Amino acid sequence: MTEELIIEILKEVFYTTFIILLPILGVSLVVGIIVSIFQAATSIQEMTLTFVPKILATAITILFMLPWMIDKVVAFTIKILTMFNTVIK
Repeated sequence: MTEELIIEILKEVFYTTFIILLPILGVSLVVGIIVSIFQAATSIQEMTLTFVPKILATAITILFMLPWMIDKVVAFTIKILTMFNTVIK
């Protein structure tokens, strides 16, 4: 196993992780900004007001995106196992 192969595998790991987490983090960011604007407009400074909507939006996003995430992880796993199989032979 060469250094180039290890770097390629790590690059794929980071890229796949980034692609999988991007929708979840994006939704959490948008909901957080909307709640912050609402808090600034109404002068309500309740901590649970920021926490609960972000948790709910994140959970809903995970539920809807789970099949896509699993598909990405399975495709990545197959690619890595195939790569290991060709290196071992």
